[in-house]
Amino acid sequence: MSRSDLISLERYAEARGDFRAKTLKHKPDCQVRLGVNATLYFEDRLTVLYQVQEMLRVERIVQAPGIDEELDAHDPLIADGRNSKATFMLKFPDVEQRKVELARLIGIADQTWVRIDGFEPVNAIADEELERDTDEKTSSAHCARFELSDDMAAAAKNGASNSPGIDHEHYSVRAEPLPKHLRGALVADLDSLPHVKCASRHFSSLFIGI
Repeated sequence: MSRSDLISLERYAEARGDFRAKTLKHKPDCQVRLGVNATLYFEDRLTVLYQVQEMLRVERIVQAPGIDEELDAHDPLIADGRNSKATFMLKFPDVEQRKVELARLIGIADQTWVRIDGFEPVNAIADEELERDTDEKTSSAHCARFELSDDMAAAAKNGASNSPGIDHEHYSVRAEPLPKHLRGALVADLDSLPHVKCASRHFSSLFIGI
């Protein structure tokens, strides 16, 4: 994503209502429930573009260095050829229950996985540059990357199903295969070339509208 993908704050102010409505309508199509309390929010270009535009609006960022900083921070949320990226959220309505559960669920993001039919599950690479677990508790929000092999990507592009799940001692679930529309969107992010890993970049996330 580059500056050419963005619009000015003035134009965004005029278009924000329609753009926000479009994004919020799209977001449920990118969500996968994992049991009662966990959800994966898969990211794509539209959801990340919305986050960047909202951040620029809120912070009134108009100068090129500031815009580039936001683009650099959010770019890692976009899949880059051999992976899917998602925000992993834990939600507990009761405050006291949330405290207890987050203490029990340390490490849960690392034990969240996706499985391409015919292959072993691929565990998330979670919170790569910002550790969200402590000795006392985990966070309610995590960044997750699911890195696929060339064979897995080829199978997915040829129509193999993709199923998510969690294998944590206190929270274990195997969800149904991803719906066709979401599977198609994730496959569209996979390229047909041998995967070259990107150099490490600053990783941050912004949870707006979730």
